[in-house]
Amino acid sequence: MTADPPGAWRVPRGEASWPARLEHLHSPPHQLWVRGALPSPGAAAVAVVGSRRPTPGGLLSARDIGFQLAVAGIVVVSGLARGIDAASHRGALDGRGCTVAVLGCGIDLCYPREHLPLRNLIAESGCVVSEDGGDAPPDTWRFPRRNRIIAALAEAVIVVEASEKSGALSTARWAADLGREVLAVPGSIRNASSRGSNLLIRDGARPFLEIGDLFESVPALSRALVARSGPPPPGGSAARAAPDDPGEDSVLRRVLDGIGADPVHPDDLAAVLDLPAADLMAALTSLSLRGAITDVCGGRVARTF
Repeated sequence: MTADPPGAWRVPRGEASWPARLEHLHSPPHQLWVRGALPSPGAAAVAVVGSRRPTPGGLLSARDIGFQLAVAGIVVVSGLARGIDAASHRGALDGRGCTVAVLGCGIDLCYPREHLPLRNLIAESGCVVSEDGGDAPPDTWRFPRRNRIIAALAEAVIVVEASEKSGALSTARWAADLGREVLAVPGSIRNASSRGSNLLIRDGARPFLEIGDLFESVPALSRALVARSGPPPPGGSAARAAPDDPGEDSVLRRVLDGIGADPVHPDDLAAVLDLPAADLMAALTSLSLRGAITDVCGGRVARTF
């Protein structure tokens, strides 16, 4: 790699660190400019995109999705734009995970400018990338081109609150053309911010209601979580593991025991167990995949036995 300008690295196509998924594009970029460190080759990655002007509920959903992906060991890819993009990046950082921001401007610019602190945080734990070096301006035509990179870097794309003319639908189209799974968070038919998302579902995208929908759509992603949490108990896969035997993982055992006989809200469970939120969410996701717990009304979880 060559360091030019300082802090930004040029990665030519074909170099060992070049993201192999970009080769799925009909016209891959010839180079990437990078701040930070590219994810390891083959790392599980999911894109989260949506409206620049989301509802408060949309922002919460995007941040929660980014968080859950991060604690599952999945790289969160987005575009550093206002709204859903920024929320998903922040969720990944909350979960102490890796997130990749793909810019629609030169690597030396931060657009929008107010996201400079966020950009710097992303570069510390993940990376910021652009097809363009220097201070290339955020021209309108650069964003559809940027969207193809977001779609190509990910194994699936989750659309959170997109209007009928949202640029996020461009990312979804690129993903579909590349054979990636497309999921969308359904919204009210009265909410114009969700019309594009709802149309995606009507046209065949999978509704995203919970993290399990993603794992069912892309089984390889659940394997990434199993690898992060440790191997399943002997005699079966993670999905078939005995629900009362979380293996040797002491955190999983503590969480399962803490749930007890009655449904409990994760916030209450975190207080009782004195566990960091990221560790608790990782454990709950792993236990859910193992069939040991299930979601019930009111956002609570319950044991399955």
